[in-house]
Amino acid sequence: MQISISGQHMNITESLHNHVAEKVEKITRHFDHVTNTNVVLHVEKTRHMAEATINTKGATLHASGTADDMYAAIDSMVGKLDRQVIKHKEKLTDHHRSGESLKQMADDQTDY
Repeated sequence: MQISISGQHMNITESLHNHVAEKVEKITRHFDHVTNTNVVLHVEKTRHMAEATINTKGATLHASGTADDMYAAIDSMVGKLDRQVIKHKEKLTDHHRSGESLKQMADDQTDY
């Protein structure tokens, strides 16, 4: 997985870079088909914003977080992305049993 981190109107310190990389890596625990991640950090007066776009197989997920602290904004953004990744993974899994209809399964159970 490639992670690109950029900042608008601010410098990305090594501690910010490590914090973002550590938090985004946790997303791969739920879904390991993440190919590319772009993270943009903004500062507008006292409002800190973190935005991320994740490219996966079959979807592009986007989330943003806003807080008074940059680390809190990053944590908020990662939480939103994590929920989206879990939801996307659920959509990809096949929840059907063996392809039989419920009526056929009920008929099979009554034929003792």
